[in-house]
Amino acid sequence: MKAAVFHGPDVGMKVEDIPTPTISDDQILVKVAACGACHTDLHYLEHGVPTFKKPPIVLGHEASGIVSEIGSNVTNVQVGQRVLIPAVLTCGKCQFCRMGRENICSAMMMLGNHFDGAYAEYVAVPSKDVLDLPESIPLEEASVIADALSTPYHAVKNRAQVRPGDTVVVFGCGGVGINAVQLATAAGGKVIAVDLSERKLEWAKEFGAAETVNASQVDRVSKEIKKLTGGGADIAIEVIGNPRTIEEAFESVRIGGRLCVVGYTHEAISIVAGKIMFKELEVVGSLGCRPVDYIPLIRMVEQGRIDVKRMVTHRFSLDDIDKAFEVMKQGTSLRSIIVP
Repeated sequence: MKAAVFHGPDVGMKVEDIPTPTISDDQILVKVAACGACHTDLHYLEHGVPTFKKPPIVLGHEASGIVSEIGSNVTNVQVGQRVLIPAVLTCGKCQFCRMGRENICSAMMMLGNHFDGAYAEYVAVPSKDVLDLPESIPLEEASVIADALSTPYHAVKNRAQVRPGDTVVVFGCGGVGINAVQLATAAGGKVIAVDLSERKLEWAKEFGAAETVNASQVDRVSKEIKKLTGGGADIAIEVIGNPRTIEEAFESVRIGGRLCVVGYTHEAISIVAGKIMFKELEVVGSLGCRPVDYIPLIRMVEQGRIDVKRMVTHRFSLDDIDKAFEVMKQGTSLRSIIVP
């Protein structure tokens, strides 16, 4: 089969012919319909972040497809079934899984990180993890549900706890951030979107933002947010992973407000601890999505409350996969999908 194989940051990713995966008794083989190009993969490719499995490894963790083969013990899916593959697979046995917090499973396995992913014609995964996709949801665009939608869904619903009437400021309007805008709006929040790109701020308005702030055109974003909200947002969601924007997000919330950090950075941040205490602020992190949350999320997409078609702004073949990361770096895409 054809696959985009990552050989390490010095060599990069090459499209090659490799053996089609063989499956165990509890696995299924999925013919990949599409796999979203995620900024996480750019961290592996250009920023020196290591994959858990040493290269060579097939990247790609945001996939949908059709079941082409099932293992001898598999009873929950059938050949020909349309499925979504969650980005992270959980063990179901550890302390966190048994507490209902599978997204921080102590034995989690990430597609395209711990084992070969879906920038390929076929991928092998455990049958227990995949989710059925209704016929009404377009199969290729559905791939973005696996991460670009599920990650902000968990952040908005479970960690930021957005409720009707909340003022919510979202820092960063890329593929995940724009869905934080879309989902926070669907939850009844009044959303203020922050970015440096006017095009992304236009997209944010299309996906439900009531107000936008171009960070390059104001002295301090936090001051602008306080002006727009009369003292600060109820909730700030940071989806960039930049120490400065995390600090600005912290400063933009009102007394008793909540900061939810979704963006990844290995760098330290500087916030005044006294403000957390005196203002009774909450600072929470958010990672991935629990398996139980995929079902209501898929239903929201099926009902048309969440739009996946407009999320996909670019499509590329495996041979042109490098172009997906070029438009990502240029900031001209929301989500690109790779269609093998």
